[in-house]
Amino acid sequence: MAGALLAFGAAGCGPSGDSATSPRASSSSTPAAAPRAPVELAYESQPIGLPLPARPVIPHLTIADLDADGLEDVIVCDGVTQRIGWIRQSPRGVFTETAIGDPVPGPAHVSVCDFTGDGRLDLLVASMGTILPSNDRIGRVVVMENLGDGTFRTRVLGENLARVTDVRGADVNGDGRMDLIVGQFGYLEGEIQWMENLGDWQFRWHRLLNQPGTITVPPADFDRDGRMDFAAMVSQDAEAVHLFRNLGGEFRDLVLWRAKDESWGSSGLDVADLNRDGLPDLVVSNGDGFDVNMTKPAVWHGLQWLENRGNGDFVYHRIGDMPGCYSPIGVDLDQNGRPDIVTVSGFNDVMDPAAVWLMAWMNEGQGKFRPVPLAREPTRLITVAAGDLDGNGVPVLVTGGLHLYPPYTHMSRVTLWRRKLPASIR
Repeated sequence: MAGALLAFGAAGCGPSGDSATSPRASSSSTPAAAPRAPVELAYESQPIGLPLPARPVIPHLTIADLDADGLEDVIVCDGVTQRIGWIRQSPRGVFTETAIGDPVPGPAHVSVCDFTGDGRLDLLVASMGTILPSNDRIGRVVVMENLGDGTFRTRVLGENLARVTDVRGADVNGDGRMDLIVGQFGYLEGEIQWMENLGDWQFRWHRLLNQPGTITVPPADFDRDGRMDFAAMVSQDAEAVHLFRNLGGEFRDLVLWRAKDESWGSSGLDVADLNRDGLPDLVVSNGDGFDVNMTKPAVWHGLQWLENRGNGDFVYHRIGDMPGCYSPIGVDLDQNGRPDIVTVSGFNDVMDPAAVWLMAWMNEGQGKFRPVPLAREPTRLITVAAGDLDGNGVPVLVTGGLHLYPPYTHMSRVTLWRRKLPASIR
C-alpha cells in the first residue's frame, strides 16, 4: 500500500436528508447559486508506526500534538501489544512510534485533554480488559498523566468494572475541575456513569444508565445553555441514541432515536454542526458485524444524521448506504466551510475488489451529501481520525485496521492518507 495513489472523481448521488422539511431550506428567496464542479479527491497512503503484525488490532486512534512541539502526532490503541502507542511526528513528515505509560488490557478508546489543568495534554483511556465478548468485570478507567518530559504516569481511577469502551473529560458541574464521563459496554451487564472530580485524584461515581452496550459518549453543549451535555450510542438489545441533558450536575436521559430491531448494528457516533446553524448535530453509523462475523454486505448498514433543532428535538435523516459503516467523523475535506463526513468499513466483502473501505460524504448543502469512495484497500478499517499533520491546513486522514476474522488479506495497522493536491493549490 505504501505510496499507492487512489483517485476517484464524482460518484453517483446517494440518499440524502429530506431538505424539504427544513424551514431554513425553504424560506430563502435568494436564487440558488449555480452548482460547483465536484472537487476531485485523490489520496496517497503511507503506513506509519510499528511494523505490520500477523493480525493487527487497532480499535481506536486519535490525533493531537502531545508534546506541544507544533507538530501533530497520532495516538493509538493497540490490542496486540496491549499498549497505547505514540506515533510522534519529529521532524515534520517523519513518524516514530513508542509505547507510553503502562500496559492497558484491551485498550478500546483514547481521548486527549488537559485533565490535570497544568497545560499539558493527558490521555483518557477506556480499558475493556479484552476486546472479545466477556461479561467479566475486567474494565478499567485509566488516565495517563503527562509529566512534561516525554513520560506519562499511569493512574487507574476505576477497575473491576463492566468492560469500558469510552472515557471523556468534561467539567460537568461547573466547579472548574475536569470530570469524567464513562461508557461501559460490558456484555450482558453495562452502565453509563460520570465520575465527579473531588480533587486530589478522588472521585464520586454517579450512575446514569444501567444497561449493556454503550459504545461511545461524546460530550457537547447540545442546547447551548452553557452546561456540558453528552450523547451516547447504546447497542445490544437497545440499539438507540441517547442525549443526557445536563440540568446542573443532574442529567435527564432522552432517547433521540431507536432502531426497529437489534440487528441494526450500532457502530459510531460523532458531533458535527453539519448545517452550520450553531447547534451540534449527531452523525450516526450502523455497520457492526462482530456478533455474527459478518463477511457479506448488509443492505441496511450506512450513515445517518440526527439534525439538532434545539430543545432536545432531533430530526433523523438517512445519508446513504455503506456495508460495515464505522466511526464517522466530521471534517471539511474540500475546505469550502461545510463539514463533510468520512467513514470506514469494518465489515464489507473482503473478497470483492470493488468493496469500499474508506468513504467521503461531501456536504453539498441543503441536507445533501455526495458519496465519494476513497479506498478499496486495505480491508477491515475500524477507526479514522483527521488532523493537520502537514501544517498546511489540508486535513490528513489516519486509519486503523482491526483483523479478528478471516480471510486475512490486504491488512493494515495504521495508515496515513495524504490528499494529493492540484498543482494550483499546492
